[in-house]
Amino acid sequence: MSTTDKAKNKAEELAGKAREKAGQVTGDRDQENRGKADQAKSNLKDAGEKVKDAFRH
Repeated sequence: MSTTDKAKNKAEELAGKAREKAGQVTGDRDQENRGKADQAKSNLKDAGEKVKDAFRH
């Protein structure tokens, strides 16, 4: 996995965590759930990149 992909996935994960916390603080369940979804999407992308790397080596 390229360093750029890792950085993008990490940034997306951190944005999701921030969105989730903002939702918790404001009581906005929809915002909180979108943050969790962003984190899950980032983790899924990261896992996919790791699988691709495993087949390259």
